[in-house]
Amino acid sequence: MAGLGLAKASMAADEAARPVVVASKVDGEGALLGNLILLVLERLGVPVTARLQLGPTRIVRGALTAGEIDCYPEYTGNAAFFSGTDADPVWRRADSAFAAAKAFDGVRGLVWLKPAPANNTWQIAVQGGLARAERLATMADFAGAVRRDLITLAASAEFVESPAALPSFERAYDFVMPRERIVMLPGGDTAVTLRAAAQGISGVNAGMVYGTDGAIAALDVAVMTDPAGAQIVYEPAPVIRAPILDRHPEIGPALERLFAGLDLATLRRLNGQVAVDGDTPAAVARRYLGGLAR
Repeated sequence: MAGLGLAKASMAADEAARPVVVASKVDGEGALLGNLILLVLERLGVPVTARLQLGPTRIVRGALTAGEIDCYPEYTGNAAFFSGTDADPVWRRADSAFAAAKAFDGVRGLVWLKPAPANNTWQIAVQGGLARAERLATMADFAGAVRRDLITLAASAEFVESPAALPSFERAYDFVMPRERIVMLPGGDTAVTLRAAAQGISGVNAGMVYGTDGAIAALDVAVMTDPAGAQIVYEPAPVIRAPILDRHPEIGPALERLFAGLDLATLRRLNGQVAVDGDTPAAVARRYLGGLAR
């Protein structure tokens, strides 16, 4: 009996000492957020192993549910697709999207910590000069400009054809973007569509973007707001296995404080340091946390 007790104690000690495996998706923002999580855990004295830029959503999510990784940054809106409920309007409001994601994964032993107040959803950016001249600030304004034949849009085939993207905007704001006024680009590189919109390349004056794109702050563009909630909300949040939080309860409050400070302007600025200035995600993360410590 004494030996059994010692064995159990040893196993518990081994489990407590096991590093927390922090992963991220392969994209720049995923790597930035993954590095921030990793550094915060290191500062807490939590043993960690990094598997940053592990792969796309399918790979990283699968690794989490299989217990191969313990924590990574995900977007609330992706839970709409994990749960097969992407048509539900609950995903088009920040508060209800987070609550729905938390409830869906709670029964799976996964915990969504509070997200950053920054929506990385599909949006449309308009050339700054045109936006100022025509007073374009919202998608309702954009719809009016489309009706006046003022807009030529650069976008990917996915943005144009996916029911969740441009068609969703068209339904919500009662307009039809003429297909002859769309410059269709291969792939989904928003750096290309943003630059085309800002610089008027091939007559383009609007382009698809993601809300937290780093190049937005570096270019003269105005991002149209979506007051009707046409798009699913994609706020980044740490997702972590419940047993890890049980073992290290200090992780939850620390990561929630971190993400609370990552508002839209901050995340665009940090992403810009990676995408525009060429810094590494690790360097940007270290510098940002160093600034918070001062």
